Amino acid sequence: MFVDMFGKKRFKLGLHQHSSLSDGKLSPEELATLYRDNGYDAIAITDHWYFYPEGELAGLPILSGGEYHVGFRDAGEGVFHILCLFADRAPVLEREGATAQGIIDAIHDAGGLAVLAHPAWSMNTTESVKALSGFDATEIYNTVSQNTRRADASVLIDHYALNGMCFPLLAADDFHSLAHFPRPVSFVMVESEDLSAPALRAAIREKRFYASTGPEIHLKREGNTVVLDCSPAAEIVFESNLVLSPNRIAVGEGLTHAVYPLNENERFVRAFVTDAEGRQAFSNFIEI
Repeated sequence: MFVDMFGKKRFKLGLHQHSSLSDGKLSPEELATLYRDNGYDAIAITDHWYFYPEGELAGLPILSGGEYHVGFRDAGEGVFHILCLFADRAPVLEREGATAQGIIDAIHDAGGLAVLAHPAWSMNTTESVKALSGFDATEIYNTVSQNTRRADASVLIDHYALNGMCFPLLAADDFHSLAHFPRPVSFVMVESEDLSAPALRAAIREKRFYASTGPEIHLKREGNTVVLDCSPAAEIVFESNLVLSPNRIAVGEGLTHAVYPLNENERFVRAFVTDAEGRQAFSNFIEI
């Protein structure tokens, strides 16, 4: 458990990990030990077509999870990987004949959140995502996708927002092997009283968290401005539906605060910060 710069209790969570139960290289116990030793408060084990229930491994709380997909290699035919998080039970699904909408619906029927995983890696177009109903969140950053230089889905996610889909934004490792990266990288810092499934579902839906590979970030609206506070950063960037806007970028040493004046016709704003080590943190959208 962590306490942020405003004194709020937060949990550091890893929400996308694979074990030897599917295509990961570490056993569930080894995976839990790795994340425990790197300061995580809990993880979800999200193996392919395998629902892992909540519990505890190696002294680390395990959150229920799984990953279900349709399509294989050709993004033009539709490749959707969908995480099931914080479900009360396994979603009732048959792999043969599964559809993306069917997966989303089954996850909801099981009480879970349906998360669109690595949309940049899967090249999930705005049109294809808008044709589906019920995504509860998506991944703005997916660490392992850096292997194909598609870790950061920011541009794609802004296109979703332009079309009315301001999803909660997660960062996750999608861990498979230490060969990809030697230690955990991405996480979400969730403001929650506890690690119960109902509390975490509410926190994600209500955007009471930020996504990060290191820094701390907080974004809020104050009147006709959006105010950002963060741990020391080298760059602060505000993004919105406007292609041109003053006061969008601040660059310097040890930046911890910025104010972005809202412009006419602005419909959403989000922000990200980059620290001196190149690590980033991503806010959720503020809808205007």
